[in-house]
Amino acid sequence: MNLVKENKKKEIIKFFNDLPFNKMMGISLVSMGEGLAEMTVDYNLDLIGDKKTMVIHGGVVTTLLDAACGAAVMSAGVPKVPTATIDLRIDYLRSAKPEKQIRAKAECFRITESVAFVRATAHDGNDVVPVASACGAFTSPI
Repeated sequence: MNLVKENKKKEIIKFFNDLPFNKMMGISLVSMGEGLAEMTVDYNLDLIGDKKTMVIHGGVVTTLLDAACGAAVMSAGVPKVPTATIDLRIDYLRSAKPEKQIRAKAECFRITESVAFVRATAHDGNDVVPVASACGAFTSPI
């Protein structure tokens, strides 16, 4: 990997990991590059949506998927160019298991002059049935 791409990757990882909201939620960008991104959120009692089932709130999964999609778009475009969500559809396929880390993997699969298209999944260790899947459109980084 050339130095420019490596520096871009480090800048994007730092950008996402330093965002106050991501820090508060415990969301981390763990890997990215060439239109791909992977982010995690650890199980945290402060993020529970239902005290009876102890399941992480669906908004946490939404936030994780949205952030992972944005990171995938940024890794596919020009260095230091932010993006914004235009549209994001999330299908919740099942509840995340209590006490499990949730991992989102996103792929920016097409970029036009104005729109970047992304798809993603969120898993909690069970790769057969994701917790949720997402597809969306983001402002283009080119």
